[in-house]
Amino acid sequence: MSNDRADLAAKIKPEIPHAARIWNYWMGGKDNFEADRAAGDAVAQVYPEIVTMAVQSRVFLTRAVRHLAGQAGISQFLDIGTGLPTMQNTHEVAQSINPAARIVYVDNDPLVLVHARALLRNTTDEGVTAYVDGDYHEPERIIAEAAKVLDFGQPIAVMFMGVLGYVEDLEVVRSIIGRVMDEVPAGSHMVLWDGTATGEAVAEGSEKLAQSGAIPYYLRSLEELGGFFAGLELVEPGLAPISRWGSDEGGQEPFIDAYGGVARKP
Repeated sequence: MSNDRADLAAKIKPEIPHAARIWNYWMGGKDNFEADRAAGDAVAQVYPEIVTMAVQSRVFLTRAVRHLAGQAGISQFLDIGTGLPTMQNTHEVAQSINPAARIVYVDNDPLVLVHARALLRNTTDEGVTAYVDGDYHEPERIIAEAAKVLDFGQPIAVMFMGVLGYVEDLEVVRSIIGRVMDEVPAGSHMVLWDGTATGEAVAEGSEKLAQSGAIPYYLRSLEELGGFFAGLELVEPGLAPISRWGSDEGGQEPFIDAYGGVARKP
């Protein structure tokens, strides 16, 4: 193990449940510890749909990236709050459609970064896959690092995939989004989803997560979530349950207490 990887690994605290590892557990992954599994089970006992939500979040990512790399013609992606690598990561989906796609992943979790260095490899000779050790509370630093790989004179897809629910203050969330989207040009897009306060069970699950010692997750109302897209043009079907966005199954998909959308910067 290199010194950098050893330093990152030393920062991992297996006794404290962590969001990225809990989600990995819900998705059937193996990159988690006992504390993460205990927290995940506590939530799933009162809100078993959380496992479906975890899987459907990746379905939404796949559909959104396919739309962006294909129909929207986007070749650059800034995935902020990447989480642990799993099936159908952003670069794999984008580069399967556009082999020259350039992707920058951003995360500040040491386990995520250890795995990113090992697993988030280019799938094509033409494309670029890179990662940044960064926190979305520092958008300017993220932009500065991403600019070493991405051309901020050309459209970029900015992705916040289920990560901004860890920020309680709505004004802080709006500031994070605004400061990033102000730096990308017209024609850029934003992809965002978060858990929503659309049922009693999901609210109880959120409470169990906080009680487990993990970072609390703040569910949004649909009005609050829709407000995050202010100044942008939502593409069809607009703000929708993540299980149904871009689906052709005619509403037969499971309903999930999580909504998302894809929007264009005019």
